[in-house]
Amino acid sequence: MDILLSFIAATALLAIAPGPDNMFVLIQSITNGVKYGLATVFGLISGCIVHTSLVAFGVSAIIKENENLFLALKIFGASYLVFLAYKVYKSTSQIELSSDNNFKISTNQLFKQGFIMNVLNPKVSIFFLAFFPAFLFNNELNTITQFFILGFIFMAVSLLIFSLIAILAGQIAEYLKQNKSIGKFLKWLQILVFVGIAIFILFS
Repeated sequence: MDILLSFIAATALLAIAPGPDNMFVLIQSITNGVKYGLATVFGLISGCIVHTSLVAFGVSAIIKENENLFLALKIFGASYLVFLAYKVYKSTSQIELSSDNNFKISTNQLFKQGFIMNVLNPKVSIFFLAFFPAFLFNNELNTITQFFILGFIFMAVSLLIFSLIAILAGQIAEYLKQNKSIGKFLKWLQILVFVGIAIFILFS
């Protein structure tokens, strides 16, 4: 249970920290309205099912094949997360928001766009590959089942937070514009989350 609670906390922090997905949701809500932001959210989250399935079956095969391969996977996962932390460190802490839009897009189109954006982004699968194995929580339960449980928890937490971002878009955007220091705080929060998960992966 403690491992799942840690997973939920880490997922929530990752969902809150500014990234391409939640910024895209925020901008769609500001530009087109809340329901358009929510359509984007559902599209992005639906795409996670594909990545969860790929990682679940692929990593489960590795675990069954060789424990040393699984150890190598954990080292890769920790290294990748440290690399992501470094990329965040090198990036600007300024949060750019733009609501310029010359045409109205339908909710169905935004759902498809969000889904395709997620599914065609190989970085999502790599991230799941790095993130999920450290949070396997039961020695007796089938690993594929555990990966899907983690995947659906990840989707549920992200759906909740992204939906709140879409609903509160106006207030959040105004707050981000007025409080320049929030970008720096969220940047370092993201770095700490990535490094913290990397340490957890190595020593779990």
